Amino acid sequence: MGQAAGTSRWKEEHYITELYEWFRMFINRCPSGLITLHEFQRHFCHVTVGKESADYAEEIFRTLDNNEDGVVDFREYVMAISMLIEGSAVERLRWSFKLFDKDGDGAIIREEMLGIMQAVFKMNEAAGLTEPNPLTPEECTDKIFLRLDKDNNAGISVEEFIEGALDDDWMRTMLGCDPCTARVDTTLKRNWAMGLHG
Repeated sequence: MGQAAGTSRWKEEHYITELYEWFRMFINRCPSGLITLHEFQRHFCHVTVGKESADYAEEIFRTLDNNEDGVVDFREYVMAISMLIEGSAVERLRWSFKLFDKDGDGAIIREEMLGIMQAVFKMNEAAGLTEPNPLTPEECTDKIFLRLDKDNNAGISVEEFIEGALDDDWMRTMLGCDPCTARVDTTLKRNWAMGLHG
C-alpha cells in the first residue's frame, strides 16, 4: 500500500513538472497568455509538415477554443493537452468527436467527417506516413459511416462514435485523430501535437 501511495505521489509530482513545462512553453510562444489561430497554425506547421498541416491545425484550434472567442488561453490549452496525454480512451474519443462535429450539434455528418479526413490524409501524405495503396479520404469516411451509423440516420452520435471506436482497433486509430501519428515519447508528442516546440 505504501508503494502504491509513493507511485501515486511520484505521478502527481511528475504531472506538476509537466504542467509547469507546458506553461513555460506556452508563455514563451504566447507572452500575452493567448494564442490566435494564425499563431497556432504557424507553430503547428513549423513542427509538423509545413503548410500541408494548416487545415488540420485549424480544426485542432477550433476544438481547443472551448468558449469560441477566437483565442486559446492556457487553461483551454492545458486541459486539452492533459486529456490527450493522460486521459482515458473514452476521454480522448470524446475530444475526437468534438473535432469531427464541426458545428457542435451533437452528430457528425458525412461532410464533417470527410473534411477532417481530407486534412489528416493531406498532412500524413506530406509527412510520408501513408501506406502504399491506402484508402482515399472518401473511402475511409464511407467505411466509418457504414460501421458506426447504426441507426442509418446519416449522422453519428457521440455514443455510436465511442462504442464503435472502442470495439474496433482500425476504427479507434482512424477516429483517434491523434495529431502525432508517429510513436514518440510523451515530451516530443506533446510538443509536436500542439505545435509549441520548445
